[in-house]
Amino acid sequence: MEHQKTIAKEASFSGIGLHTGNLTTLTFKPAPPDSGITFYRCDLPDRPAIKADVDNVVDVTYGTTIGVNGVKVHTVEHVLAAIAGLGLDNLNIDVDASETPVGDGSAVPFMNTLQKAGFVEQHAERKFIRIKQPVYYKNEDVTLSVLPSDELRVTMTIAFDHVAIGTQYASYVITPDTFAREIAPARTFGFLRDAKMLQEQGLIKGVSLENAVAIGDESILNEELRFPDEFVRHKILDLLGDMYLLGRPVKGHVIGVKSGHASHVKFSQEVKKSLTNGRAKRDNLSTLSKLPAVLDVNMIMKVLPHRFPFLLVDRILSFVPFERVVGIKNVTVNEPYFQGHWPSMPVMPGVLIIESMAQVSSVLIFHDNSLPGKVAIFLGIDRAKFRRTVVPGDQLILEAEMIQMRRNACKVKACAKIGDSIVAEAIMLFGLMDAPLLERTSAAKALDTTLK
Repeated sequence: MEHQKTIAKEASFSGIGLHTGNLTTLTFKPAPPDSGITFYRCDLPDRPAIKADVDNVVDVTYGTTIGVNGVKVHTVEHVLAAIAGLGLDNLNIDVDASETPVGDGSAVPFMNTLQKAGFVEQHAERKFIRIKQPVYYKNEDVTLSVLPSDELRVTMTIAFDHVAIGTQYASYVITPDTFAREIAPARTFGFLRDAKMLQEQGLIKGVSLENAVAIGDESILNEELRFPDEFVRHKILDLLGDMYLLGRPVKGHVIGVKSGHASHVKFSQEVKKSLTNGRAKRDNLSTLSKLPAVLDVNMIMKVLPHRFPFLLVDRILSFVPFERVVGIKNVTVNEPYFQGHWPSMPVMPGVLIIESMAQVSSVLIFHDNSLPGKVAIFLGIDRAKFRRTVVPGDQLILEAEMIQMRRNACKVKACAKIGDSIVAEAIMLFGLMDAPLLERTSAAKALDTTLK
């Protein structure tokens, strides 16, 4: 079990704010387990508290600002990146002005301050956001996604129409050592051509070549970069800080293209929404799973000819012959196809999702006194759509309803869901063929007994 961490003692860092230019002191203080990260405006009466939470973001103009009831703290992303990168969970942070200090434009000053304070483990288990299904965000050419993974990896691509930057790509598994060595030193950057506009907006009052990388029309104005790809590394730094507003560390592979603070926050809100929906779905599925099975797996094997490893139905929950059927397929990591699809990121093949839908659909034709002894043969598929991936731990709810029935064929509308979210859907065509007499008799008797 991995334990939560805080710092061993108080530690402070002072400097000017990047945008306000005000002199500011941050004081990091230990905090109890499960309390998370909270900023306190100690310069105001009653020291109002602002929880580091994505729902408290009030502005994303050239930085991330959080606020509650009109009280704000500007430019929190570099501070939060240092906390996230070092693997800290609980801190109280006093700030005596409206903005955190910029330091040298990176996360190093905050990281060094926290490291000097020392870390202590707490008697509480560390709680992660474990990504079970992909989450996506897209706005024009900006995209962000997170895929299931047992570790936190961040992959970032940026592209600027400037000779000094161009297109840059970087990908790192985020650990405290990797963060300290590869990410934390990367500085914030900006274009000289935008400086006048930002100053007119009351921003970048504290900016200088000592705390930012300045990009001129044709070259970089600073003497040297800390990394050849310092710009994309700083984007990863910003993303780590912004995503720590989720309140817990993430285990997943985060992939960003041309992202910034606004998209980071919106993406984090999508991740949070997916977690809330996931809890609701699990509650619904828990209730659904307790319903008595119309056909359990033993009865299904008397009705369907499929066997391991190709029987993809675990239970039939409801069944009205020739009208509607609902079944379940529990997806576990032991499925044989996960050995090759794919070992490092198991995803259920789409063709097998369709097959599970087809197997449930074929149950529709079975009844003791109508079309006895028929077997449904998959003939065709139309309007098939896949809307999300299926991974180990998911429970597929497979629904099918009869659209058209003839003597030797039928058409079915089927879908696969996880909770209320549609995974796949299709129109399926089946041919009906006579089954051997022995199988026909056993299937009819089994269904007759169950339905009665």
